[in-house]
Amino acid sequence: MNSIKTTAAAFPAIKKISYEGPKSKNPLAFKHYNAKEKVEGKTMEEHLRFSVVYWHTFRGRGADMFGMPTACRPWDDFSDSVENAQRRVRVAFEFIEKLGAPFYAFHDRDVAPEAATLVETNKNLDAIVKVLKEEQKRTGINLLWGTACLFAHPRYMHGAATSCNADVFAYACAQVKKAMEVTHELKGEGYVFWGGREGYSTLWNTDMKRELDHLAKFLHMAVAYKKKIGFKGEFYIEPKPKEPTKHQYDSDAAACLNFLREYGLKDHLKLNLETNHATLAGHTMQHELEVAAAANALGSIDANTGDLLLGWDTDQFPTDIYLTTQCMLTILKAGGLKTGGVNFDAKVRRESFEPNDLFYAHIGGMDAFARGLKIAAAIRKDGRLEKFVKERYSSWNTGVGKEVESGKSSLEKLEQHILKTGEPKNFSGRQEFLENLINEFI
Repeated sequence: MNSIKTTAAAFPAIKKISYEGPKSKNPLAFKHYNAKEKVEGKTMEEHLRFSVVYWHTFRGRGADMFGMPTACRPWDDFSDSVENAQRRVRVAFEFIEKLGAPFYAFHDRDVAPEAATLVETNKNLDAIVKVLKEEQKRTGINLLWGTACLFAHPRYMHGAATSCNADVFAYACAQVKKAMEVTHELKGEGYVFWGGREGYSTLWNTDMKRELDHLAKFLHMAVAYKKKIGFKGEFYIEPKPKEPTKHQYDSDAAACLNFLREYGLKDHLKLNLETNHATLAGHTMQHELEVAAAANALGSIDANTGDLLLGWDTDQFPTDIYLTTQCMLTILKAGGLKTGGVNFDAKVRRESFEPNDLFYAHIGGMDAFARGLKIAAAIRKDGRLEKFVKERYSSWNTGVGKEVESGKSSLEKLEQHILKTGEPKNFSGRQEFLENLINEFI
């Protein structure tokens, strides 16, 4: 099947978004994201590795659980034809090229329509991959990561890798096999496993131990196939605690790490963390990042935010400078993102239905993370925050603390220490002082 090209630009009035600086009033310009500006020895582009998602940006139509779609994209006839999907790819790359993002990410079923059989579906995907390769070559935009949609189709109502139905498990494996192959073909820098329905709604009908065992076997088979086809990209698990299931096995960073350790997968997968998922888990994004970084498992992030007054995954674009500063402080401390990136798993609001709103949203998110990067670097250069934390734990650098950390102590020795020194003297955590310190930079 031959690929087709759009006859006209989808965004004819918009030129490539440029950096105009903080004083600019142009809504179609960057105020803070200057791709080639260096921060801590690397350019902003190298630090942030921005990625545009296919699912929300080019497939989202503004529908929600209470209402019909509001966004009717002029380039999309909303059919399931391969021709429409190919046209959509051309529009996507026009958008990403004008935005100036170096990466994109997709689910297999976002880019290509599902057909009646797996053979036909794979044929459709191959036809779209051909166009994706053409557009990657034309623009220089690369694939950050690919993944398989193992949650939308009715066959996955009981889960995919954790389904009670072995045939559904097998279908999920076949779908992941193909998704890994096309990710490899497109030179993707990673592959994500998101267990959208890998959990339960009620324990009355659930054999939890068996489901977790099956999930581990599924991932081990993926690791084996990765080696077989020579895919060098990173594997990621993306934590999320609930929605649509009551409990999901990949509920937060700590749960994912515990699962990986228990099943011998820790050396094969890192984490792709999302702010809105952290919120649903009762954590901050900074908490999730710190948990992953401490385990050397911080791989990539989905950049969005939720509404704290709403109890579901709203996937809003990040505009909170405190949030982006916290993210970048931990990321810089961990040595930066390697194969991962800042992936805008975010969607414009239902009321923001015009095509240009896609630009406003991404520009704002990119500027917010650029500001977070610069502020985090300034805090690190200033050194007062780092010095305070080091001093707070200074008792562990010598004497009894050093002996404990080096494994040279015992309960008996520690008892003798306390009998000799008496009641310990504590020091203020100075939370308010530190919050004021951070405000100096923001």
